[in-house]
Amino acid sequence: MNTRMPALFIGHGSPMNTIEDNDFRRCWQALGKKLPKARAILCISAHWETLGLAITASQSPTTIHDFYGFPKALFDVQYPAPGDPELAKHIADLTGDEKVHLDTDRGLDHGAWSVLQPMYPSADIPVLQLSLDRTRSAAAHYELAKKLRPLREQGILIIGSGNIVHNLRVFNFEQTKPYDWATVFDQMVKNCILQKDHAALCNYSSFGQMAELSIPTAEHYLPLLYVLAQQQESDSLEFFNEEVMSSISMRSLQIG
Repeated sequence: MNTRMPALFIGHGSPMNTIEDNDFRRCWQALGKKLPKARAILCISAHWETLGLAITASQSPTTIHDFYGFPKALFDVQYPAPGDPELAKHIADLTGDEKVHLDTDRGLDHGAWSVLQPMYPSADIPVLQLSLDRTRSAAAHYELAKKLRPLREQGILIIGSGNIVHNLRVFNFEQTKPYDWATVFDQMVKNCILQKDHAALCNYSSFGQMAELSIPTAEHYLPLLYVLAQQQESDSLEFFNEEVMSSISMRSLQIG
């Protein structure tokens, strides 16, 4: 019997959160201890965009250090979680996309392992990633994500990893207060989530300039839609790491 799993959206922020002793990392550690044991994890990360849909299908995915300018200690982090090629085929079938690419070379990017390493340091749960297909609209991503709902019943933990507000162009490490527009947009998204107004969140451009500033490119926002698409009437909802730093929102949530 598989345990029905929750679904998580995690604001991952800097990859340094993986190795620094901070509130975000401690929250992820506590989350891993309280969640039921998953059969496998499916991560939709901001850091894997493709033309067309792809799924990792390696038996032993590598750890991808897809960044630069960070300390050697971060590059030394390895996350040797196994893959699950058979599950990859099953997920491909669920999507209904006949052209989905089963990628046997792709490893795990930092959108996945940077949060999973604190959550599950033993790396003993199979991890797969589903790419963000650049050819799809936000609403099409949401509709695709709804097809993944059976996975929760099969003991699969679905994690979306990104940031609701993510504008590195104006990020300021020395700024103690977040930009007003970042705080307002983050709260607007929270309100829509509480109201289950997923249509508005798919049509985020209707929020105008605040959306343009908060989501200059969509890849960090779209993983949120994959998680919201898992929500059913009986699901509980809990927010955590509700902090906005300069132009990045760390707001995270658990459904179910």
